[in-house]
Amino acid sequence: MPRQRGSNTSLPVDTGRRKAVRARDLGWEGVEMPDHEVLVLFGSQTGTAQDVAERLRREARRRRLSCRVQELDSYAVANLIREPLVIFVCATTGQGDPPDNMKKQALKEQMSILPCERGPTCHVQTWCSAPTPLPHGPNTACSCQNFWRFIFRKNLPATSLSQLDFAVLGLGDSSYTKFNFVAKKLHRRLLQLGGSALLPACLGDDQHELGPDAAIDPWLGALWEKVLGLYPVPLDLAAIPPEVPLPSTFALQLFQDAPSMALQELTASSLDSHQPPSESQPFLAPMVVNQRVTGPTHFQDVRLIEFDITGSSISFVAGDVVLIQPSNSAAHVQQFCQLLGLDPDQWFTLQPREPGVPSPSGLPQPCSVWYLVTQYLDIASVPRRSFFELLACLSPHELEREKLLELSSATGQEALCEYCSRPRRTILEVLCDFPHSAGAIPPDYLLDLIPRIRPRAFSIASSLLAHPNRLQILMAVVQYQTRLREPRRGLCSSWLASMDPGQGSIRVPLWVRPGSLAFPKSPDTPVIMVGPGTGVAPFRAAIQERVAQGQTGNFLFFGCRWRDQDFYWEAEWQELEKKGCLVLVTAFSREQERKVYVQHRLQELGPLVWELLDHRGAHFYLAGNTVGFPALMLPLTLPGSSGQCASRWRPGPEGTPVGPDSCPGLLPWESRGKHLVEEHLIRQSFSHSGGLSAPTLQPAPPVALGTPCPSHALPHWPGLCPPILAQDTAVYPGDSPVPPMAA
Repeated sequence: MPRQRGSNTSLPVDTGRRKAVRARDLGWEGVEMPDHEVLVLFGSQTGTAQDVAERLRREARRRRLSCRVQELDSYAVANLIREPLVIFVCATTGQGDPPDNMKKQALKEQMSILPCERGPTCHVQTWCSAPTPLPHGPNTACSCQNFWRFIFRKNLPATSLSQLDFAVLGLGDSSYTKFNFVAKKLHRRLLQLGGSALLPACLGDDQHELGPDAAIDPWLGALWEKVLGLYPVPLDLAAIPPEVPLPSTFALQLFQDAPSMALQELTASSLDSHQPPSESQPFLAPMVVNQRVTGPTHFQDVRLIEFDITGSSISFVAGDVVLIQPSNSAAHVQQFCQLLGLDPDQWFTLQPREPGVPSPSGLPQPCSVWYLVTQYLDIASVPRRSFFELLACLSPHELEREKLLELSSATGQEALCEYCSRPRRTILEVLCDFPHSAGAIPPDYLLDLIPRIRPRAFSIASSLLAHPNRLQILMAVVQYQTRLREPRRGLCSSWLASMDPGQGSIRVPLWVRPGSLAFPKSPDTPVIMVGPGTGVAPFRAAIQERVAQGQTGNFLFFGCRWRDQDFYWEAEWQELEKKGCLVLVTAFSREQERKVYVQHRLQELGPLVWELLDHRGAHFYLAGNTVGFPALMLPLTLPGSSGQCASRWRPGPEGTPVGPDSCPGLLPWESRGKHLVEEHLIRQSFSHSGGLSAPTLQPAPPVALGTPCPSHALPHWPGLCPPILAQDTAVYPGDSPVPPMAA
């Protein structure tokens, strides 16, 4: 039954069972905390670090410690010299990169807590010992700082943070060479600036059988002992037991009637049309094309989607990415509201229970329950351990509560993995499995229980020079089967694929950010691009841009299964080949008895690739699905090789490269076969004269530059010619072919 409208507070649900005990029922809500505040700053890419930061806040509050949690990009870094105690929670993305919200600059309005007073009292100036002080004032160093860049400034005094006690908790994946690189680097830097570490850095590892919690749980126990030793809590303040839920972060004030249209129009008109679209103010782009580009019998649905960005102030170059904010399906929203007894037509405002807590970004005030569930709550995500912990506290049903406590315990993580992580069970499906607990969730706790829907990033597949006022993406619709009855579907890809611009106006919230692919500006620098499957998308943008600028040294290695099923932009590539603007090398893995992939083509054309890299200073790029890189290496056939030197590059989760581990000129590959790389840059001007001979392909004799090309070889590019290769008779190791880069 829907909750009755007209109340200005959250309505309890009477289940006829034991009522969950809450902190306010025991008189603990509003009890004054000690003066010492624990500051938790987090840098998160996928939400895991934010979830850990919120866990720190909960554990601090249970110990009667005041705690403030803040994103690093919203924190005034100049205030760090005044903080007594800070806990940093930071993830490592790609190959040793900080998350986006550690690299972005804080907005001026977010920095207003640090007013600039020209002169020596400016906190940013105080940090620096350079003879020339940092610029200060509005919109300069003291009002808008990139945390990661600022903290590593060379002119910061060694005693800058002598007053600071700190701890660093890192999240990473030990299958990558630069495991927890950001946490390690930050820990060392804070020590260099005079800070006192309470503990060695915690290095959470996704590869552990129990996940990052295997390292986090014992580390947090030791951390709180240190913190309480420094800032003891008065004896008359008892700790809040773990089975008692803490007060919610926000209180929902409900309205009987919907707000006036004038108020809604005021909210809509508050967007600044002069600023480029961003996460806080996305552009509602009309979708003009949604076309399936794979054959009707192909196993995968791949879409070419085009948006009209006229009047948006959006500008991008090849290599940039577009972020799209998806929504939950109407069926899931209706099911969620029925399960929790929510009225989707109810309107509310959020009131923080503690001072200084900002309202959630992206959530308008006032807001409807329908908007909250459709646009904000990620009910289609796989729940984390903290979800079960809070749901257990709120549950009035003994049997369900017992199971929830097991799944949230340290010893129950294998059971949680088997129940949720492996089959990819969603929050909505978990709530259906625990109906009595779901029906007892107060609306106040929705924002604490369920994370926000995060935007999805796609490589931009077009250039403004070729398609003015248009933005295109190439998107594979994510759908796969686990042991659960219902197929698993990607939230964003399924949402976009369901839209038909021919049936009416469709607008999609999006914005653009710089990517990790940076193409050379020099017209004489060749570019080698390896883009199997949908990984070819950013290279289409690059080729369009380079051709429009008169750059012809474009070499594209493209692989797919079938020429007539998933050969994306075939006609476009062939037209560019005719014009001499592109050299295209294809690998259709299923069109012959022995499967052939792009790595085979790279092996076969090793001498040509080496000539481009070594003599022409070519840049080498890889994008796409890394599953199937050879487990040991993919050697390029390089002339004059002794075979004694090897370099390994490992594709990372965010598409950035690691390596080389030894000599810089070689390109064997090693992959963990786990990640879909949206943008993978491998760019290096090679000067090494040696090389690595392929052990499984007999290298042809080196061919001098300018030798006439045989008819069956690659199209001629001025000054270079590939060797004569017997491509159809190459012998590959073992009975099985090299695994595919794109299946």
